[in-house]
Amino acid sequence: MGYTNSPLVSYTKISPNKTSPRNHKIDTITIHCVVGQCSVETLGEIFAKESRQASSNYGIGFDGRIGMYVEEKDRSWCSSNAANDHRAITIEVASDTTHPYAVNDKAYAALLDLVTDICKRNGIKKLVWSTDKNQRVNHLNGCNMTVHRDYANKSCPGDYLYNRHGEIAAEVNRRLNAEVAPETPKVLYRVQTGAFSVKSNADALAAKLKAKGFDTYMVKVGSLYKVQVGAFSVKANADAMMKKLKDAGFEAFITTESGTPVTIEAPKTETKVIKVGSKVKIKQNAPVYGKTTKFQSWVYPLTWIVHSMNGDRVVVNKDTTGKYAIMSPVKLSDLTIVE
Repeated sequence: MGYTNSPLVSYTKISPNKTSPRNHKIDTITIHCVVGQCSVETLGEIFAKESRQASSNYGIGFDGRIGMYVEEKDRSWCSSNAANDHRAITIEVASDTTHPYAVNDKAYAALLDLVTDICKRNGIKKLVWSTDKNQRVNHLNGCNMTVHRDYANKSCPGDYLYNRHGEIAAEVNRRLNAEVAPETPKVLYRVQTGAFSVKSNADALAAKLKAKGFDTYMVKVGSLYKVQVGAFSVKANADAMMKKLKDAGFEAFITTESGTPVTIEAPKTETKVIKVGSKVKIKQNAPVYGKTTKFQSWVYPLTWIVHSMNGDRVVVNKDTTGKYAIMSPVKLSDLTIVE
C-alpha cells in the first residue's frame, strides 16, 4: 500500500527510532501527551537521540504547529506495544506537566485537524472510542482508538485528553460525514460515591478514592459535582465495583445518569505554622539561639512545646512527656513542627 504524509506538517525531523516499514495497514489512532508545553522543534530534538529509544509519527506543539518525526509508512516507537504501533498513527500533544495534563486550545484544535486528515487519507471512515480497555486493545465493535495506558503503567495521555476521546471521535466523524446508524440507547451503569454542591468537597473525596487505588473521575450534573468510579455496560460488573467500594469503607450506589467531565484538583493542604503551644523538634545539631553551643545529644530526638516567641527567637519549655524542661531559646528556622 502506498502511504502519504500529512500536508499539515510545518516541521520535519525524522527520528532514527523507528521500524521500517510498518507491517499492518493504518487503522488506529493513538494520542499521547508530551508532559511538557514544548515546541515541535524541542520534540524533534528529543526523538533525534537514539538513546531515547522513542518516537511518534507526529507531534503538536503548544502553538498548534504540527511536526513529523516518523513517516506514516513506518512504525514509531511510542506506545510500549509493537503490534499497536504497527497499525496506529501516534500523535504526541504538548501538555501541562501535572495532572490532568491539559492541552491548550491551539493544540487541541490542531489535533482535531490532524486526526481528520489522517483518517481521510488512510480510508478510516469512522472513529470509534470505548471506555472499555478490553474493547480498545482487541479492537472490538469497531474500536480504533487506543491509549498508552492500555499497554504500560502510565497515565498517558492524561485524564484531560483521555476524557475527551469520545468528543474527539464525535467531532472527527462529523467532519468525515460518517454515516451513523440510528443509535440504540446504551445504558451505562455508573458507580457513584458522592455528590456535592461544593467542588472542593468532591475533590477531597476523589483524592481519598485515588489514594485507595480506585480509577476515579468527576462529572457535573446540574449544580452538583458527582464522584464516580467506573462506567459499565454490564450491571454485574458495576455491582462488583460497588461492593469493592463499600468493603473499602466508601458509600456507593449505581446510577445511569451521565454528566459533563470535570477536572479533579488535588485538595490544598494547609501550611502548618509554629506558634505558642506548638509541638516541635529541634533540628539535629542546631545550636542554642545566638550561640555556637549545641544542645546535649538527648535533646534532639525529643518533641518540645513552644513556650514563647519573639521574632525568630523561640523558647521551648518542657517535652511532651513532661519528663524534661530546658527553657532554651532556639532559632525559628531550626525547628520543625510536629503538629
